[in-house]
Amino acid sequence: MSSHHDKRGRAHDHHRHMMEDFKRRLLISTALTVPILILSPSIQQWSGLRVGIPAARYVLLALATVVYGYGGYPFLTGMLTEIRNKLPGMMTLIGVALTTAFAYSVYAVLGSGARPFFWELATLTDVMLLGHWIEMKSVLGASRALEKIAELIPKTAHRLIDGVLEDVPADELVPGDIIVVRPGERVPADGFVVSGEAHVDESLITGESRPVKKSAGDEVVSGSLVLSGSLTLKVSKAGHDTYIAQVMRLVKEAMASKTRTQDLADRVAKWLTIIALVAGSVTASAWVWLGYPLAFAIERAVTVMVITCPHALGLAIPLVVAKSTAIAASSGVLIRRRQAFEAVKDIDTVVFDKTGTLTKGVFEVTEFIVLGNRDENEILGLIASVESRSEHPIADAIVRYAAAKGIMAKAEAVEDFESIPGKGVRGLVGGHEVLVVGENYLRDAGIKVPDVAGELGRRGATVVYAVIDGSLAAVIGLSDVIRPEAVEAVKELKQMGIAVVMITGDSEATASWVARELGIEKFYARVLPHQKADAVKKLKEEGRKVAMVGDGVNDAPALVAADVGIAIGAGTDVAIESADIILASDDPRGVPKVVKLARSTYKKMVQNLVWATGYNSVAIPLAAGVLAPAGFIMPPAVGALLMSISTVIVAINAQLLRPPC
Repeated sequence: MSSHHDKRGRAHDHHRHMMEDFKRRLLISTALTVPILILSPSIQQWSGLRVGIPAARYVLLALATVVYGYGGYPFLTGMLTEIRNKLPGMMTLIGVALTTAFAYSVYAVLGSGARPFFWELATLTDVMLLGHWIEMKSVLGASRALEKIAELIPKTAHRLIDGVLEDVPADELVPGDIIVVRPGERVPADGFVVSGEAHVDESLITGESRPVKKSAGDEVVSGSLVLSGSLTLKVSKAGHDTYIAQVMRLVKEAMASKTRTQDLADRVAKWLTIIALVAGSVTASAWVWLGYPLAFAIERAVTVMVITCPHALGLAIPLVVAKSTAIAASSGVLIRRRQAFEAVKDIDTVVFDKTGTLTKGVFEVTEFIVLGNRDENEILGLIASVESRSEHPIADAIVRYAAAKGIMAKAEAVEDFESIPGKGVRGLVGGHEVLVVGENYLRDAGIKVPDVAGELGRRGATVVYAVIDGSLAAVIGLSDVIRPEAVEAVKELKQMGIAVVMITGDSEATASWVARELGIEKFYARVLPHQKADAVKKLKEEGRKVAMVGDGVNDAPALVAADVGIAIGAGTDVAIESADIILASDDPRGVPKVVKLARSTYKKMVQNLVWATGYNSVAIPLAAGVLAPAGFIMPPAVGALLMSISTVIVAINAQLLRPPC
């Protein structure tokens, strides 16, 4: 991970160096601008101030040459690079404007004796440097997302070797190491709890605001904060394989990737550059043709080229992308493909896989019905004792149910335990023969199936029966429990005008019950994994824009088939190739949040594009001098100031993007 941090650090340092370079050039150029303003004849005429020194024109030329060469250096080199790459852009416009003003001023001093543009050149350079310095600060602030993520990883870890704790650099940890994390410390690597119990804050990782209780066997991800208690972990992933490292990589890729809107902005910026160069030439020619002095014509041309710089346009999309990606990452939403994220705004149908997405994906006992006048706790104790010897998911659910009621502490020894293939389990507990079986066993044994079992089945529950000493003692209903958050997620999506569809491999009865509970009108039942993709394609053929939400494993074909694939509950497995967007949390409410963020992100992009292009439609004619006959003439420095203000407005608007509620 150290090399990854080094690369990130070098990129960050380069950006900071550029910002400091612009600041340094701005300060020096501004200091030189003061005497240029004082010595300029036109400024003296306007202000009534008279300062005379020998050879003032040549002193002004010397000062302006330093401002042009030193202050204008970033723009001049940028212009040469753009011309060399045959991609003229804003640096070309600024470079041409500065060079035109400087060349004419040199000609005016050394040849014609006309009025030079020294103070205009100096103030124009200062304003351009100021605008770029503000831009660099904005971009640096947006890129802090990666830095904040990296700061979640502690530099040292407490590694346990032969019962002795030693502090080692976190990047030296390897899978298999045993580490101890104390209260108030962040977890240095992904791992599983070996011992200990603690509440862990994962809010900066998954977006889950409430602390999560962790105990033996639970997974803990790097960067999460241990609030209380101490945990002993076995490292599963370290270095560049950790969740945080993968998040950093995805955030970086997402920020670097271009969206369709960015492509549009790039094309507009290119054409705007060409238009500006042509408009500048036409403006100068027109004023000369109308009989105005060459100095006036050049001043108008320079102002046109400066005010038309597609600076704001160049920042309109990248700043919004950086901000939205940072918001998403801090909310547990990882964007793998920016174009897919942009497409989320058009989604009108969300298809949820049921198991593990809308439901918890594990059996839970929802009904425990004791038949006859028997003691419920005694019956549950006998059943749980036998099931504790089985590894079946149903057995696990019954044992957890009993444990929650405090009955497993009184579990008795089981003798002659056996698993009956296709029917259930059997064992002797405290002298009682206990069987936990399915309906087939009851029919074979001639035991009548109680009516209550039919009602449970209609509700989509899986039903098993406890037969004790040859008679039916209890009916147990188990279900894949609906996540409470799923109800809110479906309701929110429907309020947003998005249709919700459920797809599952479960029976029609189970699917119908879950759909009814969640308020989902359309569902597909008994669908095999490979058939899920066909269902998604069918919805797309109906003209719908479809997002598929699943666990990223058996839902992979459907995730790929959808317009947008969203993997939910991915935990630390962020490298899901089939998904466009990954939700680290298993909370389905993350889906409407993604839609809201995508819509608000696109709205910000459009706002910035409209402002960046619309402002030019007004500014260019003013810069060209259409109001000159009415007495309004825009100086080049004012044009540069307006262009910089436009850039700042775009930057501020991007920063106003907020996480969805």
